[in-house]
Amino acid sequence: MSLKERLMPDLKTAMKSKDQASLRGIRAIKAALLLLETDGSGEEITEEKEIKLLQKLIKQRQDSLAIYTEQGRADLAKTEKEEIDVISKYLPAQLDESELKSIIEKIIADTGAQTMKDMGRVMGMAGKEIAGRADNKLVAGLVKQLLTG
Repeated sequence: MSLKERLMPDLKTAMKSKDQASLRGIRAIKAALLLLETDGSGEEITEEKEIKLLQKLIKQRQDSLAIYTEQGRADLAKTEKEEIDVISKYLPAQLDESELKSIIEKIIADTGAQTMKDMGRVMGMAGKEIAGRADNKLVAGLVKQLLTG
């Protein structure tokens, strides 16, 4: 089932229950999907593209959340946090740190990576294998730790 198909029943439920946070989050996803569909490329929207889109939406909101928190705007920060929670529900189940570490260790062993010079190669393979199931900052931090440690 595509992301668009999963959104419609959730949108109806949010409207009926008057859940404003869910409405904002789902509408933001729908708007971003519409932009992606009509970007003129004519490419089919794959699950991988949907995951990247959701990650981008979450990243934008995390950046805004950090700024609002830094400036003492708790009201705006709360809105961003609610939308992050709603959008996160549509991402695949996230890996915990131990699972992630074992996957990265396997990739490092498979590629024969030894130093930080090999980080790009490891990150490329990790990006394909992990695909939306973990935050890229966390992945990069673990790769650095394993390559330098």
